[in-house]
Amino acid sequence: MIKNWLKNIGPGPLVAAAFIGPGTVTMCTLAGVNFGYALLWALSLSIIATIVLQEMSSRLGIITQKGLAETIKAEIKSPILKGAAVFLILSAIVVGNTAYEAGNISGGVLGLEAVFSQQQIETGLVSVNVFSVIIGILAFSLLYIGNYKVIERALVGLVILMSLAFFITAILTGPNLLEVLKGALIPSYPENSILTIIGLIGTTVVPYNLFLHASLVKEKWHHNSDLKYARKDTIIAVVLGGLVSMSVMVSSSAIQVNDVNSAADLAKGLEPLFGVYSKYFLAIGLFAAGITSAITAPLAAAYVACGCLGWNSNLKSGYFRGIWMFVLVVGIISSSVGIKSIEIIKFAQVANGILLPVVAGFLIWIMNRASVLGNYKNNVKQNVFGIVILSITIFLGLKSILKVFQVL
Repeated sequence: MIKNWLKNIGPGPLVAAAFIGPGTVTMCTLAGVNFGYALLWALSLSIIATIVLQEMSSRLGIITQKGLAETIKAEIKSPILKGAAVFLILSAIVVGNTAYEAGNISGGVLGLEAVFSQQQIETGLVSVNVFSVIIGILAFSLLYIGNYKVIERALVGLVILMSLAFFITAILTGPNLLEVLKGALIPSYPENSILTIIGLIGTTVVPYNLFLHASLVKEKWHHNSDLKYARKDTIIAVVLGGLVSMSVMVSSSAIQVNDVNSAADLAKGLEPLFGVYSKYFLAIGLFAAGITSAITAPLAAAYVACGCLGWNSNLKSGYFRGIWMFVLVVGIISSSVGIKSIEIIKFAQVANGILLPVVAGFLIWIMNRASVLGNYKNNVKQNVFGIVILSITIFLGLKSILKVFQVL
């Protein structure tokens, strides 16, 4: 049974790897430090929303054997609307992932530095972080091989490593299980928690994962009968990913200080309370979170760009490789020399804030088109869930845009 499940495990863990990046780890750390277990319910809600949207995305990919970007482009008949959609998607996913890639690599670096301390090379003009370059080379090598099975196995291994590391860290802190359960199931709104709640949901329900999932399932599965494997794969992976995020929040709840601003601070804070091993487990988890996101972000950007521009999305095609190389190399350079492209990141946040509800709306619309999916279009229950989640994404999108412009 386990052997059969492992054989049919697919893109789900890659999707989990994509949303559990350094940003998610940091957001969960801050939520745990500031509010204890009180906001675990936001992650429970995020898990449900992510499963619903990712299931739609994977179903679309298997039935049509096309990516989400390609399908949106094909189904929008108005040239003006089509151009606007392509511009928004490219801006949010390709530009956005390029801007965030430095953060993904830097997150992995923080994990290594928590164990090995900082390693810099002074060149006279700039100071280069050795770990940034090492992580970049690892990601480059894996993507350049251009074999889906190799990428899948490597990321599944890293996700398992990350999961074990964060689970063990949480167990070491000796959490109150009844309080954890209460926090996960009963919504509460502590004072000044609204932006943290939005952040927790926003780091889990990720726009680029919808594009990534639709593209990856067609690499793995080619028949309608494979839908049952895809659904199981999605549910298990997203739930596992959500539990990893919860583990980080539980771990950080054990720190009784307010000067924790990142997962690296959390690693240092756990050591005197729970021993040196807690720091190492957390560091391993942070490294795995960083490197998995450093691989999936360029991969998603390449699939989206090729889908929008009508290029071949084969893993070994020149255009495909050119896109992910650009995203990865910019990330390596920015991370290794400490460049922070604040304005580009702000632009990406605004684009993502607009894109999430737009893509969720497009996805639900497409999933109701019999001309695209035939008998596999959404049923009433799926549409009800989808519309509720669409409403949440609109709220999140507005809040994230207002936050960027410092209205909130």
